[in-house]
Amino acid sequence: MGLLSLGTPLHWNEAKHYADHVRSHGIDQFLSVYRKLRDRQKQCLLWGDEVEFIVVKMDQENKESKLSLRVFDILADLQRPEQEYNSGTSTEPPETLWRPEYGRFMLEAIPGQPYGATFRDLMKVEASMKRRRQLAQEAMLPGEIPVSLVNYPRLGCPHETSPDHEPTGQAVQSLFVPDEITNPHARFPTLTANIRRRRGAKVEINMPIFHDKNTPRPFIDPTIPWDRDVFPHDKEAKNGAAKPDHIYMDAMAFGMGCCCLQITFQACNIDEARHLYDHLAPVAPIMLALTAACPIFRGYLADVDCRWNVIAASVDDRTPEERGLKPLENDRFVINKSRYDSIDTYICDDAMYKSKYNDLDLVYDKDIYKKLRENDVDDLLARHISHLFIRDPLVIFKELLDQDDEKSMDHFENIQSTNWQTVRFKPPPPDSDIGWRVEFRSMEVQLTDFENAAFSVFIVLVTRVILSFGLNLYIPITKVDENMATAHKRGAAVNDKFYFRKNVFPNLDGTTTESDDEYELMTMNEIINGQENGFPGFIPLIHNYLDSTNIDIETRCKLSSYLSLISKRASGELMTGATYLRHLVMNHPDYKHDSVVSPSITYDLINTVDKIARGELKAPELLGDFSA
Repeated sequence: MGLLSLGTPLHWNEAKHYADHVRSHGIDQFLSVYRKLRDRQKQCLLWGDEVEFIVVKMDQENKESKLSLRVFDILADLQRPEQEYNSGTSTEPPETLWRPEYGRFMLEAIPGQPYGATFRDLMKVEASMKRRRQLAQEAMLPGEIPVSLVNYPRLGCPHETSPDHEPTGQAVQSLFVPDEITNPHARFPTLTANIRRRRGAKVEINMPIFHDKNTPRPFIDPTIPWDRDVFPHDKEAKNGAAKPDHIYMDAMAFGMGCCCLQITFQACNIDEARHLYDHLAPVAPIMLALTAACPIFRGYLADVDCRWNVIAASVDDRTPEERGLKPLENDRFVINKSRYDSIDTYICDDAMYKSKYNDLDLVYDKDIYKKLRENDVDDLLARHISHLFIRDPLVIFKELLDQDDEKSMDHFENIQSTNWQTVRFKPPPPDSDIGWRVEFRSMEVQLTDFENAAFSVFIVLVTRVILSFGLNLYIPITKVDENMATAHKRGAAVNDKFYFRKNVFPNLDGTTTESDDEYELMTMNEIINGQENGFPGFIPLIHNYLDSTNIDIETRCKLSSYLSLISKRASGELMTGATYLRHLVMNHPDYKHDSVVSPSITYDLINTVDKIARGELKAPELLGDFSA
């Protein structure tokens, strides 16, 4: 969840005049924190996860499912323990922190307290996730369920919300989804509308259709209201925005309505945070492919398995000039990516880093870079911050224009929180004991608490291995980008290869040769489980790390079950979530082999994954012998 503020949001026509004001003061706010806290040391290792749910209303009698738009009623109950604790009317800390998300059908659940550095803390994760699902369920009406699906399969199809609404809202102006599915906080309809206003058009999301034997060629979606004429942008679909052989979507909700699994780490100091940021960046596309769980969009099977590109397109506010479609005249930069994408630059200037790894032609604000350098921010960090600040603030609250830059980070976070990248470097809030942090953002939420715990614990252990063994995972940024593209492919975790570094162990004398920097295309199995004469694999590295520690047998056995799940996903012995969901659809008796995911298929799919999550149904293709 990004920055939430209260006030009067400005229409883009007014907000754009304050963009430089927000950028300038945002940099001053960053510099204030940087000066005060860059030397802060020995912060204890803390970390936490974020799990997101969609809320679905199940009509067992009529075998129908709908997206429930009652989340804010549900949140009122779920947030009460936190509010009572904060107000002093209760001395009991909340078990879980509940937060709204973009969609009025989404719940975000965070542990009430961060986890610490011990192995016993790792043992708390799955129990916490199960408890969160239980609490969510208890706060709902009969028939409502929290489901950890990446997206609702028929979001954007007619009559799929409860209550039902027509797609005629002024903020979204979508052919498919109504304004009423958006979080009512002023930030969200304003963000949605200002992306369209800044771009000069609605967002264009096109995911390739999965061509089954009865899918038309070319596929021209008959469900698009091609001739609707409610808003000026309605004709865009007919004029080329909707591509043949693709599933067309036209609203932020299709992307920001997706659920994910995110992990945030507090490092012991700024250098360690920057080090983790760099070495987790090449891991991000690997984990996107391995956690793939999103093969359905707007009622159709797609020929992709992941959400990432959908979200990237759903918030792409770049103008035609910034997208390189017209010569620069009114805008400052040609920008090669959406605000939601993979990172563009490494930021840790230590002995492992080499300039050749940053092989992307980085676009950054030269004036901001100069100001940062004049204030003793090193080259790499200055480039990173000044690259983030090529973006405009999309939501500006009138009442928050003037701030005390020594006490507030609102202007900085306005830009930072709308650069949604695979990994995020997070400065401490002012006047806080929170340290320098790194957020790992690429993973898709899994169907069960066991899977979500397994992937959370795995990433934590990967960070321990990176730091304990001094691993060098650098590959060129352009290869990381290629891996992100590969990760989206159908069945990528089993069928495709990813660029990865061959030699991850630095030489004892600190020197490297050209051969030390070599990378090659590896299978997921090789990256996770290891090569016979090459990269040892993350699972063996983690086991080696655990062998060197004083860990009790019970904890080791539980961690081994998590690692075994991930090992078997990487080898192809177990299906990814995306493959499993695709399998459910294609083997459903109502499926016509035409790529259509009908209401009856959706109802049964959600009923199935809910039973799996609650342990009432076995899913050996997905979980093997492991219990959900």
